[in-house]
Amino acid sequence: MDIDTVKDVAESVGILNLNKDVTSALCRDVEYRMSLVLEHAMKFMRHSQRTILWSSDIAQALRALDVEPLYGYESTRPLKYGEASIGPGQPLFYVEDEELDFEKLINAPLPKVPREISFTAHWLAVEGVQPTIPQNPTSNESRNLELLPKGPNTNPALAAMANADNTTTKPQVKHILSKELQLYFEKVCSSVLDEAQPEYRIAGLASLREDPGLHQLVPYFVQFVAEKVTHGLQDLFVLTQMMHVTDALTRNDKLNLSPYVASMIPPVLTCLTGRHLGPNPGAVGNNTSLLDHFDLRDLAASLLKHLCQKYGRFSHNLKPRLARSCLKTFLDPRKPLGSHYGAILGFGAVGGGEVVRSLVIPNLREYEDILRGPLSGSEGDLKKAEGEKVVSAILRVLDTMLMDDVPRMNGHTDDDASALSERLIEQLGETIGKRLVDSGNVALAKVVLDA
Repeated sequence: MDIDTVKDVAESVGILNLNKDVTSALCRDVEYRMSLVLEHAMKFMRHSQRTILWSSDIAQALRALDVEPLYGYESTRPLKYGEASIGPGQPLFYVEDEELDFEKLINAPLPKVPREISFTAHWLAVEGVQPTIPQNPTSNESRNLELLPKGPNTNPALAAMANADNTTTKPQVKHILSKELQLYFEKVCSSVLDEAQPEYRIAGLASLREDPGLHQLVPYFVQFVAEKVTHGLQDLFVLTQMMHVTDALTRNDKLNLSPYVASMIPPVLTCLTGRHLGPNPGAVGNNTSLLDHFDLRDLAASLLKHLCQKYGRFSHNLKPRLARSCLKTFLDPRKPLGSHYGAILGFGAVGGGEVVRSLVIPNLREYEDILRGPLSGSEGDLKKAEGEKVVSAILRVLDTMLMDDVPRMNGHTDDDASALSERLIEQLGETIGKRLVDSGNVALAKVVLDA
């Protein structure tokens, strides 16, 4: 700082004769104070993520240093300084005033009239109880507002009634995966879908089945399976591999999958009772390839049984919901026989003999009408082959009832056999009754009749 500036300031406050040593000391002190203020102002500027120093930064720095702030320069716009010369080598800087055109000011539109300020006070709640005053909503209004749809895709009028601004709420905490886990996820996903190299598929599934430290990738694998099943219903290879991936995850003892069971069940249920799995009938020439989806349904049924046995105790309504879904598919005559096949196997997977006794046997007599048409076809017919698959599935799930019941006879006479056959045909229908009689399993026949 210049010594002459200090003398000018001293003369402005009435100090005419200032010692030279005092003037130089004041110059050094003023320079230190100014650098300190600028340093603090630069901190405020950087914390505001700006590259231009504002006058408000100087004011904040003065306030932080417990110095009386400046007044009259609180503007977010940069100040324009002009330079005037009052003598040789003595420039004078000043703030240029903005020139305003009165014609533009007069013709400019008037600003909107602000609303009148009004304040009201009322008790929202007194000791946790809302008083019944006009400002507080009633219980009926609160319930109606809770039932209104909310979210970014709702009707704007309904969203306004529900006090929703149609804004998408983003989570503040992001799930960040390391590069190693991201690379591992990509490699495993590509290996399990590699149809040309089975050794890669085996290695990828073995890694999912045995490797620890995959907790962070569990939701990504669950989402991966759901997307592939949703978009690959015509590719039996992809669907089969997704069932293997789900099975490998559930076999890993180091993973806690109980929170994800609700998300893992829908893909398995789709592969079990889906309407159309695999290629379209017109795209395949022989009927043998069109029956491959039954192998996929068998795999899905075994996986569903494993899920129910391992995670059924964590959700009390898991098995009832699955049984209800299988029953709905089984009793729908509009569903194809493949869906009925999966639903029948689902009964045995969900609850075994108990579910079969209460849900399958009472409906076999009516289900005879659905089987009669396909089974009456000629040999080599696709419908007949599917009907035979369904009959074998019914006999298979009926056989699960023997696990709960002990056989009570070692042999039978011809009279007993004829009476048993008539009762079975009367209760189960001609098709299932005759197949059960021809199998010669008297113990199973007794259990079915007792049920």
